Amino acid sequence: MTQNSPQAPPLVLTIAGSDSGGGAGIQADLKTMLALGTHGMSVIAAVTAQNSLGVQGYWELPPEAVRAQLDSVLSDIGVHAIKTGMLASTALVETVAEVLAGATAPVVVDPVGVSKHGDSLLAADAVDAVRTVLLPTATVVTPNLWEVEQLTGVKVVDESQLREAAEAVLALGPRWALIKGGHLPGEAADLLFDGEHEHRFTAPRHDNRHTHGTGCTLASAIASQLALGDDVPTAVGKAKEYVTGAIAAGFPLGSGIGPVDHGWRHRAGTG
Repeated sequence: MTQNSPQAPPLVLTIAGSDSGGGAGIQADLKTMLALGTHGMSVIAAVTAQNSLGVQGYWELPPEAVRAQLDSVLSDIGVHAIKTGMLASTALVETVAEVLAGATAPVVVDPVGVSKHGDSLLAADAVDAVRTVLLPTATVVTPNLWEVEQLTGVKVVDESQLREAAEAVLALGPRWALIKGGHLPGEAADLLFDGEHEHRFTAPRHDNRHTHGTGCTLASAIASQLALGDDVPTAVGKAKEYVTGAIAAGFPLGSGIGPVDHGWRHRAGTG
């Protein structure tokens, strides 16, 4: 008796940097994708030497190596969603944006500028390339408040300014902007906006310093939910729920800031 071959799960591609400590970057992306029921694939744009104390160094890959990885995955396997993270340099941003401009799958852009420890992960001259060629390819862009200021000049100091920040980011070309307000005082609130429809997401604050990888994890979770067929507001809501649980379960690692727990549902027996 012949058996039917199993169906492949939805396919999600991350284009980002490698985190040797395993809490952020490519490693966080792939763990998130697996946890949410998708098949994660990776294009490594940079390699970091990184641990719980910070980023000790990073080395970007040549543009031809990044382009070759992209071509390999897209020409043979295909994707249902794409997520970008650390792209490091103008040349890499432009290389990736050129490919994404022709993509039909949804694209989630995490405009990574600095690490959780404050270490720069994007060359100063690459910010303009992110602004002008990468953001217009995005279905959703997920900046934190520092990245909003870096990209638009809008400095957000309270929740009433999230709408202004979203409008400034949308002016750069993405379809949706998710402004992450987690660094504001009070209740943690994010604003999702497409120019017409506004969605506010709140989450309880957890007294846990082990939050390394939060931004990578959120963007990858959104991409995974989009690959699973959700619309953008639904995908963001489910991704927020997953990330909130991962932050609550974050654990100590090394001598500094530990990672969120990507496997929290598995360990809790809830998925």
